[in-house]
Amino acid sequence: MGVKLYYTTVTASRTVKSQQAEVMRILDSKSIQYELIDISVGGELRDEMRSKAGDPKAVPPQLCNEDQYCGNYEMFSEAVEADTVEQFLKLAC
Repeated sequence: MGVKLYYTTVTASRTVKSQQAEVMRILDSKSIQYELIDISVGGELRDEMRSKAGDPKAVPPQLCNEDQYCGNYEMFSEAVEADTVEQFLKLAC
């Protein structure tokens, strides 16, 4: 599977929870298949997410297509507004 959504099931942040839920809702509404990667399972997954994002302080949600970094919530939200989600996720041919 191509699209990977880095998220966490353990957070006290309402913002992170709502952003994660919105990304999942939009992907589902567009019938875009994605793999959920829960970074709370282990530090190595968090480090992998941050490495792909190129930001040692990156927080979920973060999106990738295989090993290609696509962006964070703000970038995803901009793509939704511009109706360019498929291009943002590197799905367009």
